[in-house]
Amino acid sequence: MDDLKTTLDTLDEEDKQALVAFIQRQKQKAFRKDLELLHLLQLPKLLTSEQIIARLYKDDPNPVAYYALRKRLMRHISDFNLLKRMEEDTTASAAIMGMLSLSRYLFEVRLDKLAWAYLRKAEKLAQTNEQFDLLNTIYNLQIEKAENEFADDLDLIISKRNINKLAADEEERANIANSIIHKRLRDVRKQGSDVHFGRIIQDVLREYGLSEAVSKRPALLFKLMSIARSAILAGKDFLSFEPYIIKQYHETEQQYGFSKANQYYKLSLMYMIAHVLYRNKKFTESVQYLEQLKAGLEGDGKGHYAHFYPRYTFLLVANLIFLRRNDEAIKLMEHLLHKAKLTLSTKDQLTAQLGLSFSYFTQGAFGKANRVLMSIKRSDKWCESKMGREWILKKNLGEMIIQLELGNIDLTLNKIRSIERVFKDLLQQPVYSNVSRFLQLIKFLIDNPQAVTTPAFMQHVEETLAYTTFERTDIQEISFYAWLKAKMFSRSYYDMLLELGSGTETIAKEQKV
Repeated sequence: MDDLKTTLDTLDEEDKQALVAFIQRQKQKAFRKDLELLHLLQLPKLLTSEQIIARLYKDDPNPVAYYALRKRLMRHISDFNLLKRMEEDTTASAAIMGMLSLSRYLFEVRLDKLAWAYLRKAEKLAQTNEQFDLLNTIYNLQIEKAENEFADDLDLIISKRNINKLAADEEERANIANSIIHKRLRDVRKQGSDVHFGRIIQDVLREYGLSEAVSKRPALLFKLMSIARSAILAGKDFLSFEPYIIKQYHETEQQYGFSKANQYYKLSLMYMIAHVLYRNKKFTESVQYLEQLKAGLEGDGKGHYAHFYPRYTFLLVANLIFLRRNDEAIKLMEHLLHKAKLTLSTKDQLTAQLGLSFSYFTQGAFGKANRVLMSIKRSDKWCESKMGREWILKKNLGEMIIQLELGNIDLTLNKIRSIERVFKDLLQQPVYSNVSRFLQLIKFLIDNPQAVTTPAFMQHVEETLAYTTFERTDIQEISFYAWLKAKMFSRSYYDMLLELGSGTETIAKEQKV
């Protein structure tokens, strides 16, 4: 496998265009071999090294020059990625490293007064943003330059350095604890046991003396909740996660608060809470937290607007659908996609397209829903690299149902066969068992359209789908089940979705048809 091509393939089209501009930043040339190599590596048909050399050096094939060119292009990609990450940095570490580097340069050129000024700025910014490793580097440089006439008092520097060492040590222990918690949660999931994440987290935190630090340090709390949330998303056990994260968030807010530098973590935690409330079908409460999140984006967290506003919109739209405000949801999503003065990332663009398609579908506008999905010009394999397999599965299921609603039976059956083939391993996992059963029911429905409203088919659905209670049934599974149940009772899909989403209609195992 060509490592250079593999690295290039991780970039989306927007980033590749930006990379071309970056390579030409110093001197525009009509012809550059590094750009020609970049183009050749992106051709649909994979070329061998010999074929690339023959195209690059038509008159005199030169393998040595080719490998030197590969190194140059890889350096361009590395430098481009570094600058891109610095621009996207939410922790101020890039700015701190920039000032630290500038200080070193200024010391080298004997501008000591200015060098110390930037060192102090870097120190203040690192303290504000809890960048303990960088603070350690700053203090070591200050100690090294302590004999300078513009230096701070050496004893004071050493005292601050020793205090920071304790915080840095706590940070290291937190990183170790995070890795252990992540491993233990993963091991429990593999064993198929119940995930008592609260107990697992608290045991590890006590072991590493971090129980109190979690409430004091929003960054640490955010890391822990992210790890717990990943375990919850895998097992879909949202009910137990809801009270835990709400309790942890409010303890930190009430006891220590969130500084301006910690707004990213505050907004992230609010989003997590709003999301788990939505997945637990508490739509009004979810919207309340989203309103707080939006207020934060308009206040101290405005620097994170571009990152959070799309996610805020996606989750708000999902809630509005179940609050009988679908027209408003559609307008919000259309505005985000076509009118908002905000450049969406590839991931956000795809999420918005799938969300808008679902909103159109609930409205009964199947043609519009289909056109939105068809506007995704990327292959499923490419989308999977950006969004993950579960997103691709949901997209395929949506395409299947839309084609059935449009009366395209052959396309529907082809899509079912494709899903069963491509996602065979996923559908064998217990958490996706209902998806596999749902596909079988669709095939039965296609073969026996006249049977869909009969008591026998309703009984068959009840015996086939493995649901327990309304509270423990995932909201996304309800969305698919509502479509099937609407067919069974000759009802509007949206009305049935709202009834199931609010619990006013019972789901399969709770009802005896």
